[in-house]
Amino acid sequence: MKVEAAPHSAAALVLYALVNTLEREQAGCLFKLTKLRDLDGEGRKLAYRLMELMAEGGNRGARWEAVKARLDELVRSG
Repeated sequence: MKVEAAPHSAAALVLYALVNTLEREQAGCLFKLTKLRDLDGEGRKLAYRLMELMAEGGNRGARWEAVKARLDELVRSG
């Protein structure tokens, strides 16, 4: 996972922000799309897959919560 390799990098923080945004459907999942420019091609592909996952309803449930908890731990550490 890209975030595990460098959890405090700009790319990791953009992806982390996207994941947090995708949980806020009532707020319209507002995410500044220009932040995608901060990602390389691989990072943008991951971002697009996350958006597709949300569109399919995969942004909830036990698996989502476990991955989100791991991201929280990585980004908030050290």
